[in-house]
Amino acid sequence: MDYENTHATLNIAPNGVGTLTISNAGSLNILGTPVIEGLLAALSHVARTPAVRVLIMRGEGDKAFVAGADIKEMAGLDQQSAAAFIEKLRQLCDGVRLLSIPVIARIPGWTLGGGLEFALACDLRIGSTAARLGMPEVQVGIPSIIHAALMPRLIGKARSSWMLLTGEVADAQQALAWGLLDRVVDPDQLDTEVVRVADGLAQLGTHVLAQQKRLLREWEDEPLETSIRNGVKEFATAFTTGEPQRYMSRFVEEKARRAAAK
Repeated sequence: MDYENTHATLNIAPNGVGTLTISNAGSLNILGTPVIEGLLAALSHVARTPAVRVLIMRGEGDKAFVAGADIKEMAGLDQQSAAAFIEKLRQLCDGVRLLSIPVIARIPGWTLGGGLEFALACDLRIGSTAARLGMPEVQVGIPSIIHAALMPRLIGKARSSWMLLTGEVADAQQALAWGLLDRVVDPDQLDTEVVRVADGLAQLGTHVLAQQKRLLREWEDEPLETSIRNGVKEFATAFTTGEPQRYMSRFVEEKARRAAAK
């Protein structure tokens, strides 16, 4: 165990793949205030730990990634305490979205409400065929907010309107077709696929991945011409890190070896 608190554990593999597991949050990994605070502390630790090159975000067990925020807690909120609660959840989602390293959400089952917002804040979402994704907040009297705002950019206005207004839950294949999931595999292959993707990312340069994540965030807001100009600057900046020289040399040498072997 490389880090642990009551509601989060972090394990770091030798290649830099970290696995952050939500713990002691019930069988559905529900996000109440203590759980959110534990995850925030864990993510702060990850951000300060250069050994972590890629992060896998997961819940305990296979019933759910995160089946939502704690309705029992929310039922007792007033306007002031509701603002404090949702601000913590916003910080949690931004905690993964703004990490400089790639974050993969492992989605085995239920992923609802605040749990789906948390998943959308991750860079990649890999699910099993048993995954079920939805934003059912309207069914309990509250709007879907904070990182639900990513949905129109990700899946389009019409599909977002359907999910957010009806509260209906999408199965894995519909979520894949709509772009909520990036890949879907059989349940017994989920961990293998998540680790395969994470291991591939861990072989890439940390500087270039941080650059690409930053550009992707900028592209959500900036006009096209601004994004293109900024991209030119980022390309040149990459050559100050040493990573292009190292990875391109490796590519050229490998190509030469393959040619010589023919």
